[in-house]
Amino acid sequence: MSADDEVHENAGQDVIAVDADDNEQGLVNRLDAHTGEGIRHRAFTTLLFDEGGHILLAQRSPGKRLWDTHWDGTVASHPVEGQTQIEAATERLEEELGITPDQYDDMEVTDRFEYKRYYENAGVEHEVCAVLKATLSDTRLEPDPEEVGGVMWVPYERLYHNPKWYRQLRLCPWFEIAMRRDFE
Repeated sequence: MSADDEVHENAGQDVIAVDADDNEQGLVNRLDAHTGEGIRHRAFTTLLFDEGGHILLAQRSPGKRLWDTHWDGTVASHPVEGQTQIEAATERLEEELGITPDQYDDMEVTDRFEYKRYYENAGVEHEVCAVLKATLSDTRLEPDPEEVGGVMWVPYERLYHNPKWYRQLRLCPWFEIAMRRDFE
């Protein structure tokens, strides 16, 4: 079997299809949701800060199918059926970065937006994305190299106000939208 014939791991997973108001419309295959014209589905991005106002950026692993090696706002993913976005974010923070709930206590959903972006010839994101935020009282990390290519603490306001200083980072579109909406 060639690499082109291999079935991507996302083909064995489902995401929650939603309408524009984030009302559930059923489950769809995760790979189907991210190919062709895409299927609108529920997602989240989690932005973690230190007590000095720095945001923790995580570089997506080179093995990711979409937006590989791009820098993201800490973690982003999709809740599974029956899971809240906070539960999903808590799970992904531990899986990707080794961050446990005892390192923060103020996680909350602060925003929600719909967007659609294509990535090269590899796929599409069409999501209703919740933005979750929390402040880390303990900034120890244990990144999983299968998920995270690198981590970086960046002054959040400076990142927003001086994009030229950070253009080499190639930011994920959902993170850029969340950050822009924070400062509007």
